[in-house]
Amino acid sequence: MATGEVLRRRRPQGARGLVRVVFLLVALGFGGWAVAREWDGVVAGFARLSAPALAGSLVAVVAALLGAMLTWRTLLADLGSPLPLRPAAKVFFVGQLGKYIPGALWPVLAQMEMGRDLGVPRARSAAAFFLMMPVQLATGLLVTLGTLGWDRYGWLLLALPALLVLLEPKVINAVIAFGLRKLKREPLERPLTRRGMLAALGWALAGWIAYGVHLYFVVPQGGLVFAVGAFALSWCLGILTFVVPAGAGVREVAMVAVLAPHVSGGAAIAVALSSRIVIIVGDLICAGLAGIAARRSSV
Repeated sequence: MATGEVLRRRRPQGARGLVRVVFLLVALGFGGWAVAREWDGVVAGFARLSAPALAGSLVAVVAALLGAMLTWRTLLADLGSPLPLRPAAKVFFVGQLGKYIPGALWPVLAQMEMGRDLGVPRARSAAAFFLMMPVQLATGLLVTLGTLGWDRYGWLLLALPALLVLLEPKVINAVIAFGLRKLKREPLERPLTRRGMLAALGWALAGWIAYGVHLYFVVPQGGLVFAVGAFALSWCLGILTFVVPAGAGVREVAMVAVLAPHVSGGAAIAVALSSRIVIIVGDLICAGLAGIAARRSSV
């Protein structure tokens, strides 16, 4: 192989490595800025937490994030790219740090780039990423209805028919094929199956339960079932705000409103801020541990 050709190949790889480092630093910077911006509220919120409650909340968040990663990994495998656990965790968790950067596409762009190094086509990575949204929304709304009551939140049923249609593999495959044709890209080699979708839904439901446990540690007044529903509803509303990094602000407002019957306004605000900071820390922990684990497995 000619020296010039080797250099041409190395330059794009070096450029991609630099882009990834910059992406990671920017994402970490925005995550730190989110902590600093809410520092007063964070101090007030954590002042009311005991060390065991804080530790339990953080462990539950890590479990919930693991459920989200397994949801994504299941979808990706069903589309034709099964990944070992450690590399999958690195791609998902490090990529997810991009949600703290303004703009909705940073996580998927990061996952597409890192996945390509593992042999995952970019289109397949993008499909798995965007499929997570209807999966999380549908399961989150069902959890809300089942835990907070149909009488008060029955209006959520208006969104469920559309989401359930979008969760039908035949519909999903047709939408993905149409989008790829419009983008003049090759179609997916392997369509999504009903079995894969059901497995993804199962992991998503497990994630909602873990998130509810996280909130219960912070505010046990309403009980565990209430905490599961309160978090699911506030998170779903946050997912719908694409222009706000990680749904910042929207999820907290929704959570304060849902918690109002059980805690005072000031306490509810402290709970929402405490939940936010624990999730940020959980994101950083998962990304760090996943990166270390993947590096060790490659040595």
